[in-house]
Parts: sequence; structure tokens; C-alpha cells
Amino acid sequence: MDYEAQLILHEGSRNTPYIDSVGVQTIGIGHNLHKPLSDRAIMQIFRDDVSDAKNDCKHAFPFFEELTEARQWVLINMCFNLGLGGLQRFTKFLKAVELGDYETAANEMLDSLWAKQVKVRARDLAQMMRGSEAI
Repeated sequence: MDYEAQLILHEGSRNTPYIDSVGVQTIGIGHNLHKPLSDRAIMQIFRDDVSDAKNDCKHAFPFFEELTEARQWVLINMCFNLGLGGLQRFTKFLKAVELGDYETAANEMLDSLWAKQVKVRARDLAQMMRGSEAI
């Protein structure tokens, strides 16, 4: 057995937070959640979360693959921020996107509590939905 495999065997592996035997909040393979994450770990978690949001959009919205990359990113960004369930509550927005009415979709985005909460994010994404590829 290699050393890493032995350590994994001793520590165990959990994908949800738990309290270890001495009361420390832990996740993964003995990672103390009170210890700061490395920049590399932060980026890996981020990339995994973006991938999850993209997969959620692909499976939830049959029209997703037909969108431009920028418009796909709008949905991914919103799904990342709101969760799939939150994004799915934007029914008028999603219907407009499905119909290719991107001006209405952008207006629906901006006419929401979400837009008031996230401000610049909503404006940037509405611009992208309207057809501006620039961020």
C-alpha cells in the first residue's frame, strides 16, 4: 500500500462536512475547515462548481446547446449564483431565451429582485444576453 492510500484509509473520505473525533469541522480526507484553502484548491472547487452549473443547464434546458457561447454563459452564471431551482423560477426569462427573444429575456432579468441584489452582475449578463460578447 502506498503512503497516500494508507493515509486515506486512516482518515476516511467524506464529501460533506463532519465533526472529527476532537471536534474540528472537517471535509474530504481530513481537511480542517478552519484552515484556509490554497489558491489552487479554491480554483479547483470553482471549476467543479462551474462544471456542475453547466451540466445542470444542459440537462434542464433543451435549448441550451443551441445558444451562443455567451448566452450559455449567462445561464451558467445565473445557475452558479441562484442554483438550478432559483434559475428555473425565472420562467418568463427562460421562455424568452427559448424563443430567441433575447431583448425580452434581458429585460426580464433586469426586472427582478435578483437584479436589484446583484446589480452589476445583472447588467453585465443582460448585455451578454442582448448579444454583446464582451464581458
